[in-house]
Amino acid sequence: MDALLTALADPARWRLVTLLAERPRPVGVLAELAGARQPQTTKHLQTLERAGVVTSQRSGQRRVYALEPGPLRDLAAELNRLADTADTAGGARETFDRYGRSLHAERGAAQGPGWADDRSFTFHRSLAGSPEQVWRHLTEPSLLARWWAPDDLRVSELVFEARPGGRVVLEYRDIEDAGGSDAVVGRAEGVVDVARPAERLTYRSSPLLPDGGTAFTSHVDLALRPADGGDGSGTELDVRYGITDSTVDSADFVAGIEIGFGQSLDKLATILAASPDRTKPTTSTDNTRSIQ
Repeated sequence: MDALLTALADPARWRLVTLLAERPRPVGVLAELAGARQPQTTKHLQTLERAGVVTSQRSGQRRVYALEPGPLRDLAAELNRLADTADTAGGARETFDRYGRSLHAERGAAQGPGWADDRSFTFHRSLAGSPEQVWRHLTEPSLLARWWAPDDLRVSELVFEARPGGRVVLEYRDIEDAGGSDAVVGRAEGVVDVARPAERLTYRSSPLLPDGGTAFTSHVDLALRPADGGDGSGTELDVRYGITDSTVDSADFVAGIEIGFGQSLDKLATILAASPDRTKPTTSTDNTRSIQ
C-alpha cells in the first residue's frame, strides 16, 4: 500500500493513471497526451508498474501499458474504511466537531471578567453498584484515576482528601504521549467543602492557565441516592457543575466542560457496570494519595 500511495502521489504519474483508465496506450502516445518527454514518461510508468497499478506488454515495436484496477479498488476500500471510521456516529470526529462549535461560541462570549459566572451544567448517571461503592470511586485516588479525565487524556497526578477542607489536585496529559513531549495538558487545584459518605460530595476546583493564574472556579456538587428498588444494586448520581470567577482566558476550558466531564462520567459508569462488586469495602479512612 505504501508503494502504491507513493506512486500515485506524483501529479505526473496520476495523469498517466487517468489516461490509462480510459484505455491501454503505448508510451509514445502517453507522453504526447501528458505533454512530457518519452524517457521521463517511461520512468514514471516503470514506477507505476513496480507499484502494481499498471501492467505492460510489447506489441511489435511498441510497449503498451494498461491500468490494473485491483490495487485501485483495494485503495478505495481502505479509504472508505478510514472515512467510515472517522465518521462513526458518536465517535471521536463528531466530538471534535462538537468541541469546535463550542469553542467558537464560548470565545465569542468571553468579552470580560465574569462572563461565564452564571453558567452551570447538570449531569445524571444511573450507576451499577451501591452508593458506598460509587462513593469509593468518587473519592479514592486509585479508583478516581481510572475515570477522572476525558477520553483522550490520562491522569498524571491526583490528590483527593475526602474531608471538608481537604486538598484536590488533578493533572492530566495526553493519553498517547508516551515518549514525546509528555506536556501537562491541564491542571486544577481546589478544596473539598462537603463529604458525607455515600450521600453528598462537593468541592471547588480551579483550572490553571499557562501563566499559573486561575481560569475560573468550578463548584461541583455530587449527590448520591440508592436506585429505585432499594436492593442496593444501583445508585442515582446527580451532578451540578457551576462556574464563578471566570476570566476572559477561560473560554477554552468552559467549552470543554460538558463534553469532558460527561465523558469522564461515562467512563465511571462503564467501570462500575463491568465489575460493580470487584472492589470490597475498605476500613481505611485515608483517601489522601498522589498518583504520578
